[in-house]
Amino acid sequence: MTNRKKYHIDLAILIPIILFAIISVLSIHSAEGVLLEQNNYAIRQALWYGIGIFIVGIIMFIGNEKILKFSWWLYFLGIILLVVLLIFGEPLNNSKSWFIIPGLGAFQPSEFMKIVLILTLSTMIKKFHKQYNNPSTKEEFFFLFKVMIIVVIPSLLTFLQPDTGVVLIYLLITFIMLFISGIRFRWFLILFIVLIFSISSILFLYLFETETFINTFGTSFFLRLDRLLDWSNGSGYQLENGITAIGSGGLIGHGINNTPIYFPEPQTDFIFAVYASNVGFIGSVGLILLILFFDLRLIFLAINAQHKINKYIIGGIVAMLLYQQVQNIGMTYGLLPITGITLPFISYGGSSLLSYMIMLGILFNIANEENK
Repeated sequence: MTNRKKYHIDLAILIPIILFAIISVLSIHSAEGVLLEQNNYAIRQALWYGIGIFIVGIIMFIGNEKILKFSWWLYFLGIILLVVLLIFGEPLNNSKSWFIIPGLGAFQPSEFMKIVLILTLSTMIKKFHKQYNNPSTKEEFFFLFKVMIIVVIPSLLTFLQPDTGVVLIYLLITFIMLFISGIRFRWFLILFIVLIFSISSILFLYLFETETFINTFGTSFFLRLDRLLDWSNGSGYQLENGITAIGSGGLIGHGINNTPIYFPEPQTDFIFAVYASNVGFIGSVGLILLILFFDLRLIFLAINAQHKINKYIIGGIVAMLLYQQVQNIGMTYGLLPITGITLPFISYGGSSLLSYMIMLGILFNIANEENK
């Protein structure tokens, strides 16, 4: 009986992933119809999914317990890659976020750092609660200080690439995992006050002391903040054409491979606009409901988990997925600023997809462990 359950697959997780894969490949194939250069993105995405399935099998064979034992080694490896990237990486789209591997494309270390950070923080939280059954305020403070160091290092390295969107994901993952861990509420109140003060100070300098702001934070950060705050004042070519494509789809859309208008990055940032123009309002609602079903399944898995470390891991994963889903779809409709955040499991990208498939293998292991 034990061997029979060893590789149990949670169908409530598997079926949405299969549908995501089909939607992804078809939408990327449709996006290729409006691209100026043909790079066989759909075929490559299908290949990445194939490699991802193989990785899921490896993760399930190894098991989460062994992976968590090496979480610190993976963390240090991730930091080394981020440092090497800043020093030797070739700029792509004005950002040093990718290693260019001839014949394979671009490799983005920060995508894998998100998963590594979840595993590392889970290990830290578990060890802390095992060491202190009823921690004092002082013990919690030193624990949070160590967590801050662990999170700040990759955040700073990623921010310098520059990639503000991924930094926000690091911080959100940390916040949600600490909240689930049962840390005293006072720390979140203090954090909220510090954030309000910091954001207010930065905005004051940005609005009223521009020269001081640039001298302190640099021109790059000023331009990023300017883009973030000014997103609602001007639509821009990408957003205008993306919304036009979505609106033209009507109720049932134009059909696969019939995206009516060009807009930049249709295979990555604006993949939802491609999908919506192809399948219309009804199909778009269907995908959103499928995403919601998938997320709720993970949330219920976390709620019912008997092992606390599984709650921490799922909490970090759900925080990452929810932020990217809301941000990507929201920016496609002009409801949120365009930050370059991709739609998990749907947008084109080898690094991002493989990181999600690693996450999927970890989730299957958790579901299998909890079912036992």
